[in-house]
Amino acid sequence: MYAVIRTGAGQERVEEGQRLRVDLRPEAVGEKITFEPVLIVDGETVLSTPAQLAKAAVTANVVGDEKGPKINALTYKAKANQRKRWGHRQKYSTVEITGISAKA
Repeated sequence: MYAVIRTGAGQERVEEGQRLRVDLRPEAVGEKITFEPVLIVDGETVLSTPAQLAKAAVTANVVGDEKGPKINALTYKAKANQRKRWGHRQKYSTVEITGISAKA
């Protein structure tokens, strides 16, 4: 059994016991999160319509927080003596999927 959940700006395919990085969430380490499923597949059964997914849920525990890789960049305009360095480091929450239920 697996599900496709909506997280942040994207979607992820998840199974029970799987750990995954999602955009930083406000929940503290150890708290439970409920994700909204977009699709649930259980063998031959596929739940995909809003009516079928109204009572479905994917639960997870927050395991920790981490930072992604540092991204450095430089903008430069020739002959104008214009340079600007900038960087970014995305923050993530690591969650472990604890359950996928078709009827919450």
